[in-house]
Amino acid sequence: MSNYLVAMEAAWLVRDVGDIDDAIGVAVSEAGKRLNQKNMDYVEVEVGATGCPACGEPFDSAFIAAHTALVGLVLEMKVFNADSEEHAQRIAKSEIGGALRDVPLSVVETIEFEDEDDIDFDDAA
Repeated sequence: MSNYLVAMEAAWLVRDVGDIDDAIGVAVSEAGKRLNQKNMDYVEVEVGATGCPACGEPFDSAFIAAHTALVGLVLEMKVFNADSEEHAQRIAKSEIGGALRDVPLSVVETIEFEDEDDIDFDDAA
């Protein structure tokens, strides 16, 4: 049995916004609120990053058209005592997907770690 940190990308729709920063704030806040209602405050919620197709530099994953934003969120969850990487991904997707119904999710990265010390994807790169 191993411990894993699973990161998933979520596509969050925000209506009636005109500013990227507002859209990001609303998306992170709404996702956090829905997770906290299910007592899942152990899930980290952040805005995702997308690479610029021209220069490769990362920028916030958010796009606005017709006062509607699509915000890419990154959700990180530690899974303890999983049988395999795939098992940890299924657990995380089931847990988070249950709290965020109707929100598209996809696993973007899974990292195995030895103990309960804090691990961050930035440290593993």
